Amino acid sequence: MAMAASAPQNEAAQAPIFLSVITPIYNEEKNIPILMGHLLELLPTLQKSFEIIAVNDGSRDGSLAELRKQATLHPEIKVVDFRRNYGQTAAIMAGIDHASGSVIISIDADLQNDPQDIPNLLAKLDEGFDVVSGWRKDRQDAALRNFVSRVANWLISRISGVRLHDYGCTLKAYRSDVVKNVRLYGEMHRFIPIYATWMGAKVVDIPVRHYARRHGHSNYGLERIVKVILDLIVVKFLDRYMVKPIYVFGGFGILSLLFGAVSFLTMIVLKLVDNISMISTPLPLVTVMAVMTGVSSILMGLLAEMLVRIYFESQHRTNYHVRERINFERAK
Repeated sequence: MAMAASAPQNEAAQAPIFLSVITPIYNEEKNIPILMGHLLELLPTLQKSFEIIAVNDGSRDGSLAELRKQATLHPEIKVVDFRRNYGQTAAIMAGIDHASGSVIISIDADLQNDPQDIPNLLAKLDEGFDVVSGWRKDRQDAALRNFVSRVANWLISRISGVRLHDYGCTLKAYRSDVVKNVRLYGEMHRFIPIYATWMGAKVVDIPVRHYARRHGHSNYGLERIVKVILDLIVVKFLDRYMVKPIYVFGGFGILSLLFGAVSFLTMIVLKLVDNISMISTPLPLVTVMAVMTGVSSILMGLLAEMLVRIYFESQHRTNYHVRERINFERAK
């Protein structure tokens, strides 16, 4: 009888997880129990199987100890502990890699996002969308930061062609099949909707609530603007020339060779027509530099083509190293 009674329990344990909520943690010791309390109060009401994956991104306070405590009390909470601080993008990437759910929700641990918005995100997914991004329409941050954010969001939308009001909002919902194969680097977690669009995903944003930070301090500074701009250049390059980098390097190389040819012809014309010595002008140096630059650019393009083929044909490697996994064995 005991064996017969355990069979349904084993089947339940093996039941697929519907929802994975991932949250990056960096020095959020005081916020963790509040966030976990809110999530554990909300998620069971959805009547779906769920897991909470907290990624400790090298916190220097008592965040890891608090996460251990929460994971001990609640088996639904799983913890990934980084050996050092890798940044929010790597933490979100780790959460996605370790998520078992068919739907993935990302949320900040600073209590500025409201877990009560999760049902609204899921409802939008049910309408047929693949990515639902939160829009902090009434954002509770400093005026300067809000202004810079609006400019950045307009610029990203304009360049990428994916129109969203708020790329920086961590509160997002994804169908796992559109993000599982995405690899993120730098500060590119905010560009996941763009990557998803490349895969043919339907993306939409909806207004969500936003609150002022209660505990701790923000880890984001205005210096991130430069990082975002540089990452946006990378994203645009990958969008246009990922599979054919020779078009960029080769195109610049050909222009440089043409400039060198014009410089050389000008030098010859000056010598034959005006009898101006070649060495009395900077044209010989300009010609040599232009030709060398052109040849180097074309060679770099060929090398980039080889690297692209290696990239596509080799196995992907993560950009983080996990020191410890908590509660993952328990789910087996």
